[in-house]
Amino acid sequence: MFEGLSEKLEQSFKMLKGQGQITEVNVAETLKEVRKALLDADVSFKVAKNFTNEVKEKALGEKILTAVSPGQMMVKIIHNELSNLMGGEHEEINLSGNPSIILIAGLQGSGKTTFSAKLANHLKKKKSKKPLLVAGDVYRPAAIDQLKVLGEQIEVEVYSEEENKNPVKIADNAIKQAKQNGNNVVIIDTAGRLAVDEEMMKEISAIKKAVDPHESLFVVDSMTGQDAVNTAKAFNEQIDYDGVVLTKLDGDTRGGAALTIRRVVDKPIKFVGIGEKVDALDIFYPKRMADRILGMGDIVSLVEKAQEQFDEDEAKKLQKKIAKNQFNFDDFLKQIKQIKKMGNVKDLMGMVPGMGKAIKNMDIDDDAFKEIEAIIYSMTPEERENPKLLNGSRRHRIARGSGTNVQEVNRLLKQFKETSKMMKKMQGGGGKNLMKAMQNMGGINR
Repeated sequence: MFEGLSEKLEQSFKMLKGQGQITEVNVAETLKEVRKALLDADVSFKVAKNFTNEVKEKALGEKILTAVSPGQMMVKIIHNELSNLMGGEHEEINLSGNPSIILIAGLQGSGKTTFSAKLANHLKKKKSKKPLLVAGDVYRPAAIDQLKVLGEQIEVEVYSEEENKNPVKIADNAIKQAKQNGNNVVIIDTAGRLAVDEEMMKEISAIKKAVDPHESLFVVDSMTGQDAVNTAKAFNEQIDYDGVVLTKLDGDTRGGAALTIRRVVDKPIKFVGIGEKVDALDIFYPKRMADRILGMGDIVSLVEKAQEQFDEDEAKKLQKKIAKNQFNFDDFLKQIKQIKKMGNVKDLMGMVPGMGKAIKNMDIDDDAFKEIEAIIYSMTPEERENPKLLNGSRRHRIARGSGTNVQEVNRLLKQFKETSKMMKKMQGGGGKNLMKAMQNMGGINR
């Protein structure tokens, strides 16, 4: 995410290194490269030009600090302007109704149905809500089936009427059922098209008028760049939605949509999708995203993710075992499972300040722990409980059983010892322990 943009912005800042002061000449040279970086990231020319003009005005203004270097000052200014470009402050979703009605709109293939389930899961877990998902795509039976499968995964009820081809009536009936069943949130997944057309716009406008949602969200595929921005503009002109959801932000996206949409449609980005799993949804914070674009990491989001998986009772048990030097491979597995629940390993490491550049070219994926788990599961319960039993013959057996080799088994045992020592030094660190363990176990130094 944003790797190309981050790298090019970093290169542009180097032009100010060694400069004694910010001048109109060196600012112009730097901002020329910044503008090129934004254009390469698929930011519109108008937005890129306005952005660099605003940065130039700030950089040459009277409030420039003299206690820092020109390069540091430029990074600070661009960080602030990037944050402002993406909205400045995070805006919450409106859940004021009972039930709160949320309308989901967007083109076919943008990820509306998956996002609807992700949002239901998010509201259920984070807000203690009882959501009802509504299958409002009357043209694609597969969309109804997909929503039912996802609803079953997150244990959220899905309302559908397979024989009814009137999405307005379906939505209306779903709201009535929600009131009867005590659902305090209704999420309506609507039909999409391959392109914006008059029929589609009439239908989504009719649904919105009929249900009068407390929140309407436009879902857009961030990998489509400026096309995403143009579609967002067209939808906004028709239904005046309340917020934007960017999906597939973990894919091969240059970032132009995230940087441009707020400026073009004047609507906040509220969520970003970062994977296919039902829990792969992040709240959008402009300042945190600016941090990540400029290679500063996002430690706040990282700690929040760790805290979500932090079980206080389990942590106390673990601390006692660590204090008594009883940390074993079963505990090791539990730590791995906690880390995996937090999301994509490479994305998580990119949130650590200074780590983004270091891991940029490393192949770290969701299977980063696959070999480690295979080795541990090839141990007997007694071996996992007492790693000291692992002599040469046992290591050979474990290597054969896990499809690895003795060298990899030995490497894991070494990592295990190092992690055990580190965990003892850091007792009580909660989520910090988790992240340190991840750096040690995740195959990054392999």
